[in-house]
Amino acid sequence: MPITQVSIAVDNSPGSLYKVTLMLEKEQINIKAIMAATQLSPAQVHMIVDDPKRAVTVMRMNGITVTTKEVIAVAAPDHPGGLNAILRPLIEAKVNIDALYPFIYLKNDEAILILEVDKIIEAKEILKKYWVKTYSTEIYKS
Repeated sequence: MPITQVSIAVDNSPGSLYKVTLMLEKEQINIKAIMAATQLSPAQVHMIVDDPKRAVTVMRMNGITVTTKEVIAVAAPDHPGGLNAILRPLIEAKVNIDALYPFIYLKNDEAILILEVDKIIEAKEILKKYWVKTYSTEIYKS
């Protein structure tokens, strides 16, 4: 089952992101990974939450424009060069990484990373070929 990234745009001003996180808190939706980029206006926020469908519904009901995209959760060995075990196969397959950010959890001495890529099917195939461990929706519960 795919991992769903929830993305929103917020004003780059004090309290803007807090309004969204407070909304999620009130609905008991937990943020498992988050990345914010302020170079664009409005600021772009990507997140993995434990209940993406409900998060999208809650945000839309509160007037927030939300998009979703399938992403990959991968295990990177937690040692120097561990990330290269993931990057090398993707380069070989000519898959571009649009976003990369950490999942807020370390499992069995592995860092879990979220990858947003331009060719999801090719990326999954090449990572599998190179025995790169990927996660499914079980990460929502970790």
